[in-house]
Amino acid sequence: MSSRLNPYLSFTDDARQAMEFYQRVFGGTLTVNTFGEFGNPDPALADRVMHAQLETDQGYTLMASDTPPEMERNVGNNITVSLSGDDADDLRRFWTQLSEGGVVTLPLEKQMWGDEFGMCVDRFGIGWMVNISQPGS
Repeated sequence: MSSRLNPYLSFTDDARQAMEFYQRVFGGTLTVNTFGEFGNPDPALADRVMHAQLETDQGYTLMASDTPPEMERNVGNNITVSLSGDDADDLRRFWTQLSEGGVVTLPLEKQMWGDEFGMCVDRFGIGWMVNISQPGS
């Protein structure tokens, strides 16, 4: 079992272009999934990036997405720390401690892609995302 910590960048509607740029800079493998691919039929969102991930040969991981219209994006809240992996016990413990005294913006629960996922802002104002991969995913 393992987990990792990496930056997660938020964009308004140019996450794909930004991640393609970072891929040119750092190299590596880029995967991009849209809101439409995950079942959102809204034409305003269908082609926007729900999740992009760049894995480099140096071991860097950079993740990003386009901010949905119902969420606010401001400089200063456009980067979040992402914890992800399959070590469910550790990740749930981290979630509990990080969200204590903070604000849970999305409860840690099973999502449409099959993993458990949650978002919070800790008591110091730092945004966190926790994704617990399910066996076989």
